[in-house]
Amino acid sequence: MDDHMLLLIGFFIFMNSIAFLIMWFDKSRARKIVTQRISEGMMFFIAVVFGGVGIYIGMYLFRHKTKKWYFIVGIPFIIVQNIAFLLFIYCLVNNNFIL
Repeated sequence: MDDHMLLLIGFFIFMNSIAFLIMWFDKSRARKIVTQRISEGMMFFIAVVFGGVGIYIGMYLFRHKTKKWYFIVGIPFIIVQNIAFLLFIYCLVNNNFIL
């Protein structure tokens, strides 16, 4: 594996770890009567910046936001978009287009 691929994988793992922790943090805040929580818009933003897998795993592991249709439909769509974009960047950097 080359350095570019390792960098992309490392970035992907880092962002999804952050996203997973955010879902855990928000769920723990939801159990208490607390006004300061993480907005759904912020969760979608984190998913768009390559944290979709962490959000998705956190949704089902913590049973958080699993009844909201826009999370059930939107997060998998964003995951596909993330993977397609990372593949595009990898091919662009390596001049290795298969299209």
